[in-house]
Amino acid sequence: MGIIANKIIFTIIVGDQMIVDRAHEYLEKIEKSDINAYIQIDKERVLKEAEELEKNEKLKNKPLYGKLIAVKSNINVKGYTISCASKTLENYVSSYDATVIKKIKSQGGLVIGMTNMDEFASGSSGETSYYGATKNPNAVGRIPGGSSSGSAAAVAADLCDMALGSDTGGSIRNPASHCGVVGFKPSYGVVSRQGLCDLAMSFDQIGPLTKSAEDALVLTNVIKGLDISDSTTVNTPKFEKKDIGNYKIGIVKEFMEVSDEKIRNKIEEGIEVFKDLGCEIVELSYKYTDLALPTYYLINYVEFFSATRKYDGRRYGYPIEEACGEEVLRRILIGKHISEKEYSGKYYKKALQARRLMKMEMLKLFKEVDVIISPTVPKLPHKIGEELTPMEMYAYDVLTVPTNICGICAGVVKCGDINGIPVGLQIQGKPFDDEKVLSAMIELDKITRWFCCSLA
Repeated sequence: MGIIANKIIFTIIVGDQMIVDRAHEYLEKIEKSDINAYIQIDKERVLKEAEELEKNEKLKNKPLYGKLIAVKSNINVKGYTISCASKTLENYVSSYDATVIKKIKSQGGLVIGMTNMDEFASGSSGETSYYGATKNPNAVGRIPGGSSSGSAAAVAADLCDMALGSDTGGSIRNPASHCGVVGFKPSYGVVSRQGLCDLAMSFDQIGPLTKSAEDALVLTNVIKGLDISDSTTVNTPKFEKKDIGNYKIGIVKEFMEVSDEKIRNKIEEGIEVFKDLGCEIVELSYKYTDLALPTYYLINYVEFFSATRKYDGRRYGYPIEEACGEEVLRRILIGKHISEKEYSGKYYKKALQARRLMKMEMLKLFKEVDVIISPTVPKLPHKIGEELTPMEMYAYDVLTVPTNICGICAGVVKCGDINGIPVGLQIQGKPFDDEKVLSAMIELDKITRWFCCSLA
């Protein structure tokens, strides 16, 4: 037998062995970890599925073969507890796989466990979980961000290969920034929401949290696509990495102005990277920045209130209002109040009108540029346990909620740190320009990763 053939066989054997070995390694690291990234781990199941995967010849050449993937606990995985980090659903064991999970399994991916999160995805800190706060492995003592706190922390602490989160108003990008990992929120409709426990259905989107932007591209390509179970989904061509040398990069002055000066300085360093790549920088203005939070939260409250009506205690054991935490209850009660007053179109109707205005204005900006870059969050993450008012907490979202309001795509790549605290740069693109955003993320990630390694 020739040298090349022997080499191929050896590679396959080593690869086979590595799936189970790596599963053991990750499971041991998770067991020793104190960051509280996971809610549920089924060691026996993971190892059994790893062994079965090694024997599956049909999956060996698939893009996710052998990848161990963490899943946010609001995405259904058959046989796992889908609690949404709430006492309300602590006994709910899923009977089916969400569409994204089916796709991951069909491409050789393996679910390693269910990650911690803000209860019912209602939070930006990772502190509101019934199972306790998630810790930030890259900023000790600080919040990891939310609501996909466990998924981001698991990736940052190397407790999985990659992870799934959900993003309603920044819930992938916020923790990606705080934990120093890559996060991507696809355009609304690119990824099926079938099997996702809704926070606000007109905003929600499932997306990846990864160690590199290249991995984000791979995982996005796996989970995207038309799904007859979700009428909002569309077919898109396979996303490829493209040259960005001729990109026009937009900088919205209002997005910079609302951010802390130290964060702005880091983003400006990222802007210089794009200049060096040959991109043209274009200054822009977005006049509806001040509408972002009130518009988002009014719609969020109403849609969340509607979504929670199914958690009545008869099916799941606890009425949600009796079992949930403070933030979830606040959103339910405000949503109920808004819904009761809606006969006059007093609140929700006006919020929908504002949403249309914001989207029209955002789309105008993309006529001038390919992508828009900005800070991800306007301030550094606070210390775990530090008391903030609801409005102070909501302020974390001012730069991420426009993406969801407008249905556009956005990703986050680490562009530096401030006193050891990671800072993520956000890249936004118009609806279905996911390929452009992912391409820009990859280029920035390559350079910042090399720079950080060269300093180490």
